[in-house]
Amino acid sequence: MSGTSLDGIDLAELSFEFSAGKWRYKIGVTATIPYTAAWIDLLKNADDFSAAALTELNLKYTQLLGKTIFDFIAQHDLDSIDAVCSHGHTILHQPQNGFTLQIGNLPELAQYCQQKVVCDFRVQDVHLGGQGAPLVPIGDRYLFADYNYCLNLGGFSNISYEQAGQRLAFDISAVNTVLNFYAAQQGWNYDDRGSFAQSGTLHGPLYDALNALPYYQLLPPKSLGIEYVKNTLLPLLESFSIETASKMHTFTEHIAFQIAAALPLKSGRILVSGGGAYNDFLLARMQFYMPNIPIDIPDKKTIEYKEALIFGLLGVLRLRNETNVLRSVTGASKDHCSGKVFD
Repeated sequence: MSGTSLDGIDLAELSFEFSAGKWRYKIGVTATIPYTAAWIDLLKNADDFSAAALTELNLKYTQLLGKTIFDFIAQHDLDSIDAVCSHGHTILHQPQNGFTLQIGNLPELAQYCQQKVVCDFRVQDVHLGGQGAPLVPIGDRYLFADYNYCLNLGGFSNISYEQAGQRLAFDISAVNTVLNFYAAQQGWNYDDRGSFAQSGTLHGPLYDALNALPYYQLLPPKSLGIEYVKNTLLPLLESFSIETASKMHTFTEHIAFQIAAALPLKSGRILVSGGGAYNDFLLARMQFYMPNIPIDIPDKKTIEYKEALIFGLLGVLRLRNETNVLRSVTGASKDHCSGKVFD
C-alpha cells in the first residue's frame, strides 16, 4: 500500500481465516520502506506529467514496487504465499471524468516479485460509474464490525459505517496531504503529535472559508484526490497571509469539525487508524466536537497497516470471486468483484 501522504511503501504479512460466517485476521511482520527524495518529488508532481512521461513512470514504479516486495519476502523468509495484493500509488483520481490511475499495477509486477499478484482494484469501479473510492469499507464491515464508525486519518480522512443495512463511506476532508505540506516548510516530514499546529492560533476568516467549500455540501458517494489539494485547498490557504503554525492550527480545527459533522449519530464507538492517529492535537479537537463518542486507538500495527490489511482482504475476496466493492459506498451501478490477477 502507498498513500497520498507519501510516507513510503507499506508491506505486511497477512493471514486470513473464514469460519462460522466470520472473517479473522492476523498481521505478521511489517515494514514501511521510505521513498527517496527523488521519488517523493516524482510522485508529488506526476499529476502534471504528459501521457508518455506517465507511462515511463508507471514502468519504473512497477519495478521499484516489485523489487521492494521481493526484498521484503526474502528478508523475512516468507513462504507459502497465496498472493501479493497491491494497491499501487494513486497519481490521478478523476471519477467525474471516468478516470483513475494507480501506478505500479502492470503485469510485470508479478515477474519482479516472483509471486501471483492481485492489483488495480479501483479502475473497474470507475468504469461502472462509481467513485473508485473508498474501497476499505468492506474490510471495515468484515473485520471491524464491533465499531459504529471506522475512521482513517491518512492523506485524507474517510469514514465508514452501517446505516439501514447498507455500508456507507466517503472521504471527509484532506488531512496529512495538507498538514505535511506545511510541516515540510519547517524541514520536517510531519508535525510530531500536532505540537507545532497546536502552538498556532485559530484564524476565523480562514476557518470559515474552509468550512464553506462546496465539497462539504455534497452528499455521498464522494471522494477526494490530490488534485483537490493542489487546485482548491492550497490556493485558499496560501491566500491568507498568516504564520504557518496558525494555518496548520486552523486546518486541524477544520478537519475535526468536518469529521464530527459527517457522523449521522453523535454516539457509539469510533475506531481511528492511519498516521493521524498519532496527532494528539487533532484527536483532542475531535473529542471536543464529539464528546459522547469514545475514540478508540488500536495497536500500532493496526494503526499503521489497516489499509494494507484491507487491501489484502480485497485480494483474497477477488481470488474467491466474491464481492469486494460495494455500490452503496462508491455509487457504482452494482456490487462487484474487482482487481486484476497476474501470475
